Amino acid sequence: MNEQMLNDVNQLAILFKEGGWRELQVTADGFSLLFAMDPNSGLVTVAPASVNAASLPAAALVPAPAIVAATAAVADKGMSAAIIGAGAVDPAWHAVTAPNLGTFYRSPKPGSPPFVELGQQVAADTELCLLEVMKLFTSVNAGVAGTIMQVCVAEAELVEGDQVLFYIQRN
Repeated sequence: MNEQMLNDVNQLAILFKEGGWRELQVTADGFSLLFAMDPNSGLVTVAPASVNAASLPAAALVPAPAIVAATAAVADKGMSAAIIGAGAVDPAWHAVTAPNLGTFYRSPKPGSPPFVELGQQVAADTELCLLEVMKLFTSVNAGVAGTIMQVCVAEAELVEGDQVLFYIQRN
């Protein structure tokens, strides 16, 4: 993401806030940007499960600092943002996958803050989320030390076993 794109994202954030909308999704140039006034939307980056990141050309990858800078720019305006796109996954990142089928929860209970946020440093034993099946909860840990680069699943979404939940850039 170059300086011009970052400025464009910032301008969209300003227009979104002034427009009084609750959500706005803009798609262009191989990525999509979602603005949301709901703080529970969280800063989430999503990559479609059908995309094999290893097969993407290096030029298609969005540098992680650019993702963090863009989401920080809109967060400063009191909004949540999600950068959605197949090109946002670096094949070197560690994929944290679901150990089983279940409903994905980013926080320990409704209304509480998520276990982790984008850009947050985590240890291998850091709890990232919960998966719930028939009132039984499974805690999912990072597995590696590093930085949370993507959250690939929306809150309360049903996930399959081995589905990617997070991407972590190793330290």
